[in-house]
Amino acid sequence: MSNRKLKLQELNRLSADEFKKSEKTPIIIVLDNIRSLNNVGSVFRSADAFRIEKIYLCGITAQPPHREIHKTAIGATETVEWEYAEDVLSVVESLKDEYITLAIEQAKDSIMLNDYNINSSKKYAIVMGNEVEGVKQEVVDAVDNVIEVPQIGTKHSLNISVCTGVVLWEFFKNL
Repeated sequence: MSNRKLKLQELNRLSADEFKKSEKTPIIIVLDNIRSLNNVGSVFRSADAFRIEKIYLCGITAQPPHREIHKTAIGATETVEWEYAEDVLSVVESLKDEYITLAIEQAKDSIMLNDYNINSSKKYAIVMGNEVEGVKQEVVDAVDNVIEVPQIGTKHSLNISVCTGVVLWEFFKNL
């Protein structure tokens, strides 16, 4: 058995142009008031990895081009479609006709991610909240469901970029 690491050219990745023309995973990420530019960049990188449709950057969430976003996105801001919108609630409402809207949050009656029934014939819009405050209550009230990532440690939450990666993987493998 040979566990030789693959060289970059052996990975057969899409070019940026091929990525833009390719079929996307039917997921939109909505970032609401994300303070850390490194978190924004990391979400772009995960969005590229799972070839998601689009990212909405809402409120105070920084927009590319920015040096700190680029550091962690490593070019993903050039491949993943994105749009800025001031008001996250307006974005969520505009997506409801075509997408199942989900907030990733700890809430009463939330559904654990591993228990959520992901329907491969549906499209999803996933709202990720601020690093301190989480998803706004008005958005939690507006979405179709609230999903929680199960945790058993002492901390109350995962970093938003890590949490986004976990959620995207769970959806990607089931779509």
